[in-house]
Amino acid sequence: MCDTRLWTAAMSANFSKALGSSMSNGLNGHYQCAETELNSTEGELFLSEAFKVILEEAVHKATDVKEKVCEWKDPDQLRDVLDLELRDHGETHQQLLQRVRDVAKHSVKTNHPRFFNQLFAGVDYHALTGRLLTETLNTSQYTYEVAPAFVLMEDVVLRKLRSLVGWAEGDGIFCPGGSMSNMYAMNVARYWAFPQAKTQGLWSVPRLAVFTSQESHYSMKKSAAFLGIGTENVYHVKVDESGRMIPEDLEAKIVHAKSQGAVPFFVNATAGSTVQGAFDPLDRIADISESNGMWMHVDAAWGGSVLFSKKHKHLVAGIERANSMTWNPHKMLMAGLQCSVILMRDTTDLLMRCHCANATYLFQQDKFYDISLDTGDKSIQCGRKVDCLKLWLMWKAVGSQGLANRVDMAFANTRYFVEKLKKREGFQLVSEPQFVNVCFWYIPPSLRGKENSADYKDKLAKVAPIIKERMVKQGSMMVGYQPLDGRVNFFRMVILSPQLTQSDLDFCLDEIERLGRDL
Repeated sequence: MCDTRLWTAAMSANFSKALGSSMSNGLNGHYQCAETELNSTEGELFLSEAFKVILEEAVHKATDVKEKVCEWKDPDQLRDVLDLELRDHGETHQQLLQRVRDVAKHSVKTNHPRFFNQLFAGVDYHALTGRLLTETLNTSQYTYEVAPAFVLMEDVVLRKLRSLVGWAEGDGIFCPGGSMSNMYAMNVARYWAFPQAKTQGLWSVPRLAVFTSQESHYSMKKSAAFLGIGTENVYHVKVDESGRMIPEDLEAKIVHAKSQGAVPFFVNATAGSTVQGAFDPLDRIADISESNGMWMHVDAAWGGSVLFSKKHKHLVAGIERANSMTWNPHKMLMAGLQCSVILMRDTTDLLMRCHCANATYLFQQDKFYDISLDTGDKSIQCGRKVDCLKLWLMWKAVGSQGLANRVDMAFANTRYFVEKLKKREGFQLVSEPQFVNVCFWYIPPSLRGKENSADYKDKLAKVAPIIKERMVKQGSMMVGYQPLDGRVNFFRMVILSPQLTQSDLDFCLDEIERLGRDL
């Protein structure tokens, strides 16, 4: 990765130079209206100075291990610091710059090496540049006429992603997050099974059944609710100790659904579950889906990036047999929020046929260019943000091999952390990691050797929340925790950023022990 200071200095210098030239042009008569000239000149000056603040506060300091991950304040305190009230009259240039500083200072630094709280972390500077350019160009990705570069770019990126799955042909679109990608899959699957649902509504289809594992993402239930299928028609399949779907229980649940008069149409397999990082057995699930005439979707929002790695892509063996998959490059690949795709094996234009509304003010049929380039009707949105540029620019910068190295490094760092954890007294794995999620308990000295006590689990359940509160308020790091299927609160450490060092991982264990040894 390039040095943060060098990147910051280069970006700031080039940005200021470009704006200086622009302001000079404005002063040389390129603006006819004095008020417009004044506003654009002042606006560009503010943008230039604000950009310097952003680079320093939200890039350089945010990636400096010596800085805090967060500056915690209670909500009432934070409201006062930020002065959130909106008033009738505007503020001065310097007041607004201070607003920028305050927001950056009091936001969580997700780019920090010791931020382990979510399934995203770190910063890729090329992707960040793509995000900045996306915001500046401010276009909508629905037609070639308003987003020509991005329509072509999205097509190339989607084709390349599909090729990694093993699909020479297919379809897809960028969506605003993995939950929406999963909902797209469920909606297209219903259209595939019962196309009349689009025009005639829910009364025209039988009671439908969805199948997903107990540890799958909650977006499956939300999708069923949103689409009118109903959360009670989502059948949760049992998992083994590591969180992998049990195929035999999937078969039993399908039989049970049929006995209740429901029609099984959709099975969701997970590749990289949210908590344990589990990978469902895709080949077995594909066998069951095919024998029952069901659409198979793989939620690989988290784990899909293993497809880049020769060492680890075996975790998704059989994914090419799925009908669709969700993949979030903003997670392990660090493309930046948000960057999510729905990929499909279908070559019959199901995505377009399912979602199109044929708005004539956007999708005229007599345009002067190839109207197949107007892909916006594949989406349930009208306006759609450009999410492909950041991934494309990052991919251009490091290549497929660079992205593979990023995945492999995350696994290597995870192995190092687990080896260290196993040797530390008071740390206990919940399960052996399959991915880069490491789930563990910290057992303080007062509870060691008391596992058979009646109140042991109740006391252990309080340890992680207290340590989490302490680390956040001190700003030393951020690690998530949760209970799961009868197991009381445990930490979930997510190890993915290539900016991590072994000393950061050692620090995590030391810090948890420091914060919790008195409990």
